[in-house]
Amino acid sequence: TSTLTGRHRLAIWRTGRDEPYELKSQPTGLCLIINNKHFVSGDVRHGTDIDAESLAEVFSWLGFRVLMCKDQTKDQMERALECFASQRGLSQLQEFKVQVQEWTSSVFTDLQDVPRHGDAFICCVLSHGDKGVVLGVDGQSLRIKQITRIFMATPQSPLTAKPKVFLIQACQGGQDHPMVVSDHLQADSSHSTRPTDSSHSKSIPQEADFLVHSSTIEDYKSIRDIKEGSWFIQSVCKQLIKGCKRNEEIEVILRRVNKEVARKDTALRCEFGARCGPTTQMPAIWHTLRKRLVLAPQLRN
Repeated sequence: TSTLTGRHRLAIWRTGRDEPYELKSQPTGLCLIINNKHFVSGDVRHGTDIDAESLAEVFSWLGFRVLMCKDQTKDQMERALECFASQRGLSQLQEFKVQVQEWTSSVFTDLQDVPRHGDAFICCVLSHGDKGVVLGVDGQSLRIKQITRIFMATPQSPLTAKPKVFLIQACQGGQDHPMVVSDHLQADSSHSTRPTDSSHSKSIPQEADFLVHSSTIEDYKSIRDIKEGSWFIQSVCKQLIKGCKRNEEIEVILRRVNKEVARKDTALRCEFGARCGPTTQMPAIWHTLRKRLVLAPQLRN
């Protein structure tokens, strides 16, 4: 028998690690934005449209076809995600009354034809949330693990073995991270619409090729400026523009987002004008990517 030296083992590891996902389709893939702004409780997530438009601009620049579902209940979110998880489901969007708009010429317009999956998939969820969940506009909760489970690899899935990136802009609890007072900041928490869903799901081996980037760690708030958009999404868009021009892999880019957001601090204006204590924010990444994911700008005619 023979053994490998540490140097050889490292070389083999690097060779496998450097293999990129092939992104050759036109468009590169679909980017779905779930943008929950108006809640039945009367709450309005001011600034979320700025985030949605920023994401649409960046991902269309990266060659994705950008689609948006707005003001979704928990059941509507789940139904839309299930439709996007299969090509057959995409052809049944109208049948299931999933209202979808498409980013065209810098505005969202009615969807004109059936979208098709490409070599990658992006899903951005902009909403209120709590620990491990995002909320529909009805205040009902959908577990983030359930969102990824819907896209779990199967022999029939058009996204099996392809990278799937989920960006979650939502509070993951009601605590402030324990610095400049602003009247234009809100927290994406769910104080008036507590989640009632107690379901639990586990990660399973078929959840390969996923990357989930949450705007904050569990138990804490996520900050959104009502005039400029959320700290997290605006940083994601800024860093994607910078990093993708340099052909950086997405993990490197999103770590830079973590660094940028973690440096921010402020004092929030709470409900009824009361001043909250100083707070910061720490995004979190987990992934099961098996290869390097490098998104590249696409030439426009």
